[in-house]
Amino acid sequence: MTWTNAVGKACGVVLYKIVDGLALTRISPNALTFIGLLINVVAACFFGFASADNDQAAMFRYAGLVIIGAGIFDMVDGRVARATNQVTEFGGFFDSVIDRYSDVALFFGLLVYYARANRFFYVVMVAFVMTSSVMVSYTRARSENMIKQCKVGFMERPERIVLVIIGALWNVMAPVLWVLAVLSTITVIHRIRYTYEQTTMKRISERDRVATL
Repeated sequence: MTWTNAVGKACGVVLYKIVDGLALTRISPNALTFIGLLINVVAACFFGFASADNDQAAMFRYAGLVIIGAGIFDMVDGRVARATNQVTEFGGFFDSVIDRYSDVALFFGLLVYYARANRFFYVVMVAFVMTSSVMVSYTRARSENMIKQCKVGFMERPERIVLVIIGALWNVMAPVLWVLAVLSTITVIHRIRYTYEQTTMKRISERDRVATL
């Protein structure tokens, strides 16, 4: 067994222990989802209140650690729902909506930080990344109203969160924002193109089917 497999197995054991413990409390998975949002709001506050006067790098590190804590709730809510037989269609919908709020909260905290630091360019950059991250999710949701599945593209929520954590812990948020801006935009374009191709193929298939009747 490689060390990476060993780490993965150990993390899996810890995760299942957490799930088992939460399952015993019979806590609602939706409550866990909402707690994750509240924790992300705390991380956003660390971003927003960071400045040279209060050790900006330390505040960003605190934010990164808090986001990791929020990620635990994000990982276990669905597992707890399955373990306690509380899986519902509304739960999936609620989780998706709260995830969008969590993403926006983090970027809003960064927007406040750059605005307070008078770095107008990065205020615009954060606003663009915030918009593109929402569009990544929206294009998939809208596409899947027309076609079966649209999971193409790299920059989904887990990748975004990992990059934000890296930017916060190592105080390299500016380059991370550039990566997010570029890859999120590419993902949106990819999904638009994929949906166009799939809907075109679907239309041609339906037209051929009608022609053979």
